[in-house]
Amino acid sequence: MQTQIIKVDKSQGIRIPKSLLDRIGISEAVAIEVQGDRIVIRAAAKPRAGWEEAFAKMAEQHDDILLDDITPTEWEENEWQW
Repeated sequence: MQTQIIKVDKSQGIRIPKSLLDRIGISEAVAIEVQGDRIVIRAAAKPRAGWEEAFAKMAEQHDDILLDDITPTEWEENEWQW
């Protein structure tokens, strides 16, 4: 497929057919990078993707404990009331 570069305000852009975006699952944000003489566009990674699975695995391996001892502050020791 071939397309033309178009003017978009003070930048330039291309139109990507919706059918192509649907084929590769791009619907929102994209990541763009240059690889040699190519511009690569892919779906942007979603923040916190995979965290739920990672936390579940940590819990299974009992690797979800605090690394530091809990050290109460002076305020917690002297002023906090239940």
